[in-house]
Amino acid sequence: MANSQTTKGNNSTGGYKDRFWIPRFWNGMGMSACFRLFAENHFAIAPKRLGMAAINAGLSVSNTTLWGIQELVHGAKIRRTQVKQHPIFIIGHWRSGTTLLHELLVLDRRHAYPDNYSCFAPNHFLLTGGLFPRMLWFLMPSRRPMDNMKLSWDHPQEDEFAMCNMGIPSPYLTMAFPNRPPRHQEYLDLEGISPEALDRWKESFRWFLKCLTLRTPKRMVLKSPPHTCRIRPLLELFPDARFVHIVRDPYVVFPSTVNLWKRLCRDQGFQVPRYANLEDHVFDTFNRMYGVFERDRHLIAPSRFCEVRYEDLVPDILGQMRRIYDTLELGGFDEVRPELEAYVAAQADYKTNRYEMSPELRDQITQRWAPFIERYGYSAEGEAAVSAR
Repeated sequence: MANSQTTKGNNSTGGYKDRFWIPRFWNGMGMSACFRLFAENHFAIAPKRLGMAAINAGLSVSNTTLWGIQELVHGAKIRRTQVKQHPIFIIGHWRSGTTLLHELLVLDRRHAYPDNYSCFAPNHFLLTGGLFPRMLWFLMPSRRPMDNMKLSWDHPQEDEFAMCNMGIPSPYLTMAFPNRPPRHQEYLDLEGISPEALDRWKESFRWFLKCLTLRTPKRMVLKSPPHTCRIRPLLELFPDARFVHIVRDPYVVFPSTVNLWKRLCRDQGFQVPRYANLEDHVFDTFNRMYGVFERDRHLIAPSRFCEVRYEDLVPDILGQMRRIYDTLELGGFDEVRPELEAYVAAQADYKTNRYEMSPELRDQITQRWAPFIERYGYSAEGEAAVSAR
């Protein structure tokens, strides 16, 4: 069903309103990935989005050409690069505070991260990253549309978008054709795909991290919600990886996630979205994600795993960040503390969105997400009840 039972609260459109054109996630695809995306969806492009599709196709030619040049210039160096410091993964459902944690952890100058441009142009950012973001600064809105957080080419971004632009299947590709059945849901948790497909995913992910490491040889901090249910393959790639898991009141997460997908489908889709079955999709994806996560979380060593509640983090950023540093044995907290204090001061006036929902929808959340609500101590009234376990 469509999102008829929830209503969005405050916050603006994040700099998107009345813009003639904005970058789309898919503008960084190469030719084969772009054609495959269109062909898999039977070229079901809305007439009013044909121009958007034509731009994407045209840019794919440039992306493929630039990839070839980057391969000639940097290919050997990429292959020789080793990811010596295994990453820190920020995991948790969409709208749980993963972006906030990402921005906090990358304040540490010992850390690096995929930024918007490297995820937008993963095939050639080593070649073009020193020039194109400066040339194209005016195309990037100053705020994210779903929550009004600051945005720029060099802000941290989800590595899942880089995988999409590299031609790797992802459930995120559903946003491109939102009226078609959900795409590549098996890639959410990487279960049910062939060994060959899994190997391709791993090699592509490793290649992207090698490119990032070649650019900035530091420990990577990575954030993509699908990684929440990819613990097993991530540990196979990086046995010494660290994980920070953030949870948030599900009665906030649900309407915020629905709003997120509605906005992204509207802005990023080659179709005019109808939002059919969107709420059921959010319910089911959450349960699939946490079913796999709770099964596999024991695979992470205690000294490599920290759990934090959004409701504890926001009022006590310094205290919770110190706990994360201590638990994960990162060291150096006192050196990064001034950066954290400056961030907290700069965000003092930031206000989160507020949502209203019908009693019927609240009851659905209580029923369908009952295991999560019980495990992490949230109440049916939508307020935190006890500390996370």
